[in-house]
Amino acid sequence: MNISENQCPDQCECGGAAGGVKNRFPAWLKKRLPARDRVEPVLALLKELGLGTVCQEAHCPNTGECFARGTATFMILGRVCTRDCTFCAVPGGRPQPPDPDEPRRVALAAQRLGLRHVVVTSVTRDDLPDGGSGQFAATIRALHEGASATVEVLTPDFGGRREDVDRVLDAAPEVFNHNVETVARLYPEVRPQADYGRSLAVLARAAGSGSAPIIKSGLMLGLGESVDEVRAVLADLRRAGCRVVTLGQYLAPSAAHHPVVEFVEPDRFERLGALALEMGFEAAPSGPFVRSSYRAEEIVARLPAKTVTRADA
Repeated sequence: MNISENQCPDQCECGGAAGGVKNRFPAWLKKRLPARDRVEPVLALLKELGLGTVCQEAHCPNTGECFARGTATFMILGRVCTRDCTFCAVPGGRPQPPDPDEPRRVALAAQRLGLRHVVVTSVTRDDLPDGGSGQFAATIRALHEGASATVEVLTPDFGGRREDVDRVLDAAPEVFNHNVETVARLYPEVRPQADYGRSLAVLARAAGSGSAPIIKSGLMLGLGESVDEVRAVLADLRRAGCRVVTLGQYLAPSAAHHPVVEFVEPDRFERLGALALEMGFEAAPSGPFVRSSYRAEEIVARLPAKTVTRADA
């Protein structure tokens, strides 16, 4: 995939914000693309191993930067989702069965990239009896064994099934992430097949588990939420046991997706990040280009050392 396929006319890597409408991007949402030769090695490796990344599939504005640094967020369980969230670029439809060799290839890619902290996410697989939790568990174990890396998983809600959440936790990821994405009022518009309370319950289940991973969640801003609603979500996440939260600007993948209601100014992101820290979050990256897995290894490195060592060490 050509990571620059959604460039603005001025070559910023904005991910098609505001449905690709020309010249609607504020100054703080301009990002220069890196030289192609710095990105090619990662693209070639992904192609060789037949792996997908959420970076590419979700049109992330940081793709070029992250690939140029030799990092990527792996997306397992295919490239077709069983849900139709209006914010997401990943297409909906009927996915293929899970690839049993995929965990090995993810671990091999992480090893060849020299990653010490690996982020793994997936499409939602409501078609599978276990929601794809078995593939997550197999991938975590493969990364621990084959790449000797700490592992951060960004999971779907598994339909709220405790046994599926537990299956992932039993594989001992160092970070368990599930994004609430937006405020409760906007779920019918933005995440019609999800449930705000169910997402909180998944996070609380992970926080109360014996493996005690770092619990993390994230929100997109600019979908029409109020500051008071964001504050309420932060309070809910703290009660659910979240220790890390990310706040970033929503960028519409196309004109057919949920529109960008507001481009949130950087100073408001700073205030909300500071508020999150005051509320007890241990880390709260907040800014227009912040994404759930963006520079995740740096966030983990800043947390107390005893919480990020290999769980099976």
